[in-house]
Amino acid sequence: MSKIAVLLPCYNEEITLGKVIDDVKKYLPDADIFVFNNNSTDRSKEIALEKKVNVIDVIEQGKGNVVKAMFKTIDADAYLMVDADDTYDLANASKMIDMILNEGYDMVIGDRLSSNYYQNNKIMFHSFGNRLVKFLVNVMYHNKISDIMTGLRTFSPRFVKEMNIISKGFEIETEMSIYATKKKMKVGAVLVDYRDRPEGSYTKTKAIRDGLKIIKLIFKKKFSK
Repeated sequence: MSKIAVLLPCYNEEITLGKVIDDVKKYLPDADIFVFNNNSTDRSKEIALEKKVNVIDVIEQGKGNVVKAMFKTIDADAYLMVDADDTYDLANASKMIDMILNEGYDMVIGDRLSSNYYQNNKIMFHSFGNRLVKFLVNVMYHNKISDIMTGLRTFSPRFVKEMNIISKGFEIETEMSIYATKKKMKVGAVLVDYRDRPEGSYTKTKAIRDGLKIIKLIFKKKFSK
C-alpha cells in the first residue's frame, strides 16, 4: 500500500483545525496526518494531540519555513498539503492523490478560482491579489496554472525532495507554482469548493506586506537560474 502523508501547516487555528483533521480522516482514512505547529498560542496543539495525529513543532515563524520543515521531515509516496483554516472542501482529495500515484503528476492544485472562490471570498483585496498573481505568473512564465496561491495541493516525492525553498512566509505557494513551471513538471488541477472562514477565525496574511513579497518573488525567480 502506498504511503500517503497529509501535511497541515498550523498557526493559531483552534477554531477550525479539529474539523480539518476530521475531514482528512473521512476522505483519506489510510493517510498519516502531520500537524506542523508554528508557535501557536491558542489550543491548536492540544486539539491535534486530542485527535491523535502527529504534531511537529516548527520554531522559525512563517509558512515558508513550515513547508521547508515538512519537505525535509516527511517521507511518503504522495503528499497532500492543506491549510488548517477549513476553507477547502476535501471531497476530491483522493482524486488529487490518485493523480500523483497513478497518473505521473508532480503537483496537483486544488483550484478554487475556477470554482466558487470569487462568490464566497469576503476579502476583496484577496480576490484582486489572486487575479494579479495569476496574471503575472502565467504571462511571465508562459503557463496556464489556474490557481497560483491555493493552499491545497498534492505532490510527488520528486517535487518534495528536489525543491530548494527560499520563501519564509506566505509567498511559498507562488514559489511552488513557479518552481513546477521552471522545472517543466507535470502539473494538474482539480476543482474544489471554497468556503470563507467561520466566525472567530481570521486570516494571518497582511495584504500589502505579503502582496509586495509575492510580487518581488515573481520577478526575482524570473531572472534567476
